[in-house]
This record gives sequence, C-alpha cells and structure tokens, in this order.
Amino acid sequence: MRRPALLAPVQTGGTPADGGSHAPGYNRSFFMTPTAETRLRVRYAETDQMGVVYYANYLVWMEVGRVELCKACGFSYRDMEIDDGVLLAVAEAQCRYRAPARFDDEVIVKTWIAEANSRVVTFAYEVRLADSETVLATGTTRHLFVNRQMERTRMPDKYRRLFGLDSGRAE
Repeated sequence: MRRPALLAPVQTGGTPADGGSHAPGYNRSFFMTPTAETRLRVRYAETDQMGVVYYANYLVWMEVGRVELCKACGFSYRDMEIDDGVLLAVAEAQCRYRAPARFDDEVIVKTWIAEANSRVVTFAYEVRLADSETVLATGTTRHLFVNRQMERTRMPDKYRRLFGLDSGRAE
C-alpha cells in the first residue's frame, strides 16, 4: 500500500458543470488540506452476480480511507477511541456511483475532511480506478463526536489542529 499523500491540493465545492464533482468540498478553487490515497484490490467476494463490486463495499472502502486519513493527519482513530473515549458515530452517508469496478481492479480511495467543527466532521471521498483514473464513486460521511455512552460530546482540544481547526477558536 502506498503511503498517504499529505497536504495535497484538493478541489473544494462545486458541480460537474463547473469542473467539480458531486462530492461536497470539491471544485476549481484550491487550498491545502490533508488527504490520504489508499490503494485496494477488488476481491472476488466483493462482487455481485453481475460481476461488479456490490454497492455496500464502497462504504467499507470509505471507512478504510477514513482510518488512513486519520493516520496521515497524525493520530490513530483507535487510540482516540481507547485513550480519549471519543468515537465518531456515522450520522449520514452518501455515495454516488458513476462507473463499475470489477474483480481484480486496483482502486484508489482518496479521502479528505470536507468540513469540521468541535461537534461534527464530514469526510469526502473519491474512488477511482488506479490505471485509468476513471471515477467510480464519490461520497461523504458525516460523523458526530460521541462518548462511550453514545452521548454527543466535543472533539478533544488535542485533535482540533489535526482536523484543521484553530485550537484557540471558540465554537
């Protein structure tokens, strides 16, 4: 697996008509934000009777990308759960399918933080074929910061900078 790319230019906001995609946080204006690119090979078990990747597997790949993005940002998602008692509960998931992936294709899951505040973080994703750059899917997941009792909580201060927030800013 290739190391996650850090601080790569990422397009933000927009629609296909203006050069962007359907994933929020993706258009022509550029800024520097942490991204992770995770390479995966489609396993036979991930395909359906039609020979294409079963739709729910894209959400699993997004989770793989999200964990790799956390590592690229300088922390372990597992450690955040164990050491800080803070979990990221999925509140919403969206995926737009654009082209099929098939058995043994190599795919790249590009992941970045589209929005974040002290209570909620939205991750954005682009899944594409490694050899042709064909976009297979775009999507987002929105997560609430919760404690072990599944009660809403705030992001611990030590993670604010890692999620792109100014540690001194009140929200």
